[in-house]
Amino acid sequence: MAVGSVLLWIVFSKWIGINVPLGSKDSPTKGLLGSRMVLPEGFVVKVFASDLSGVRMLHLTPTGDILASIPKGGRIVLLEAHQKVLDQSMGRRDLLTGLNRPHGVEIYKDWLYVAETGAIGRIGFDVVTGKTHGIFERIVTGLPSGGNHWSRSLHFGPDGMMYVSIGSSCNVCEEDDPRRASIMRFHPDGSNGEIYASGLRNTVGFGWRPETNELYGVDNGRDLLGDDFPPCELNLIEQGKFYGWPYANGNKITDPDIGVGHGHRISESMGPVYGFGAHTAPLAITFLQNKNLPATYVGAAIVSLHGSWNRSKKIGYQLVSLHFDGSGNITERPFFTGFEVDGDVIGRPVDVVEGKDGSLFVSDDYSGTIYRVNYSGTTNRR
Repeated sequence: MAVGSVLLWIVFSKWIGINVPLGSKDSPTKGLLGSRMVLPEGFVVKVFASDLSGVRMLHLTPTGDILASIPKGGRIVLLEAHQKVLDQSMGRRDLLTGLNRPHGVEIYKDWLYVAETGAIGRIGFDVVTGKTHGIFERIVTGLPSGGNHWSRSLHFGPDGMMYVSIGSSCNVCEEDDPRRASIMRFHPDGSNGEIYASGLRNTVGFGWRPETNELYGVDNGRDLLGDDFPPCELNLIEQGKFYGWPYANGNKITDPDIGVGHGHRISESMGPVYGFGAHTAPLAITFLQNKNLPATYVGAAIVSLHGSWNRSKKIGYQLVSLHFDGSGNITERPFFTGFEVDGDVIGRPVDVVEGKDGSLFVSDDYSGTIYRVNYSGTTNRR
């Protein structure tokens, strides 16, 4: 690129607020973990696996192993963890290759399900041996693909149905395909697909709160409205409800570009139950259940904040915990920080899963790392 073009790009980037960490990083050394990463008292972190370029979503198998999606590599990897020393030396193997940007991954009733960018597929999976059998069959095809938000997340709900999130194609626009900016629901065989909830710009992470079976999702707010607006969102997602995008941001605030004239839809939309900082980019929510954890964390949710790109000063790049009280109030606390210090980024957390012993596995697509967070203190049981 010519010098003039570089200067023009720098000026343009500053004008629209581009401030994104470039390239990638190696997994942090033990010394860097110790000097940078901060966790609550009694929790410790180490690198569980490295050299997993662009690792995204995780799933715990019934035997305690970890499944990980590598979208840009087109593969699903199994990382052996059960009954082994949990460090970088454990075994790993590809379960599936040649996929189209696989993202969501989950096991349900002896099937391994994978959400590609335009399809949902499954293959037989032996939970004892950790091996697949049969062929990979795409049971849902023709999902809308392309555009800004390519990832598709997948989870099975308490009702035994398959839920799939499909992000918007744009920053802010009126979509031609109503499946964009929605969560869809299917039968496990891929049949009877329906839009479960809409107006969700990019709800990459969602999950059910065990105490209530309520579905919560974390949504990424739009860009290019300044450093501090709109907030990213935590939504209580209910069937048939509309959550505002693209006409409203935050708590039913009319979008300046596209919301005027849509007051009726805005007034009927659902506002968030909690607002994160603008541009923090929450990507996963996991409700903690293991009683080996301190009582204050049992029932809390861990949310990954992937980190900003459209902000003059970086924000996010951490895990936070959300604590629910009996009145429905939600309190946010820092949980795992140090991925970004004074603008220097060494990691961007994506997904979080809870192991059988209460350990947390955290994926980081910037350094290609999976971390393991353990509680080593004395548990204050309830």
